[in-house]
Amino acid sequence: MNTLIVLRHAKAAHVPGLADRERPLTDRGERDAERAGETLRQLGLAPELVLCSPSARTRRTAELALDGLASEAPIHVESEIYEAYPDELLELIGRTDGEVSTLLLVGHNPGVHELVLNLTLSRDEDGFPPGAFAVLETGPWAEVGPGDCRMVSRWTPKDR
Repeated sequence: MNTLIVLRHAKAAHVPGLADRERPLTDRGERDAERAGETLRQLGLAPELVLCSPSARTRRTAELALDGLASEAPIHVESEIYEAYPDELLELIGRTDGEVSTLLLVGHNPGVHELVLNLTLSRDEDGFPPGAFAVLETGPWAEVGPGDCRMVSRWTPKDR
C-alpha cells in the first residue's frame, strides 16, 4: 500500500506588482505550513519524496512542512504542477518510482482539491483551504486512477 499526501500551499500574500509565482507566504502561512508538517509527523507519516510546484509559496510550504516533519526528503520542483488540472497531476504521480511508498505533492487549488475528489470519488463541501492536506492510501503509483484511493486523514489549519 502506498500513501499519497496532497498539500495545498499555505496562505500567501497578495503583493501589488509581484508576479503570481513569486508570492510569498504570510506570517500565518509560515506557521500553518510548519503545523501541517508537525501534524503529519504526529500521524506517523514521513514522505520519501516531495513533488512541488515551482512557485515561491509552494516551495516555502514544502520546506516548512518538512521542517515540522523533521524530514530530509528530497524536493523535486515540477513546473507542470503550477496551474495543473487533476489529470495532469495524476499523470505526474503515475511516473513516481515504485520504490517510493509515501509521496507528498505540494500544489495549488483548484487542481489539488479536484485531484483528491477524483481519487476518492467523494464530495467535499468544506473545500480545501490554504495549508490543508489529505492523506490517501492507494496501490502502485502507475495504476492510480479515479476512485482508487481511500482517504485516511484530512486536516486544515483551523483544526486543533
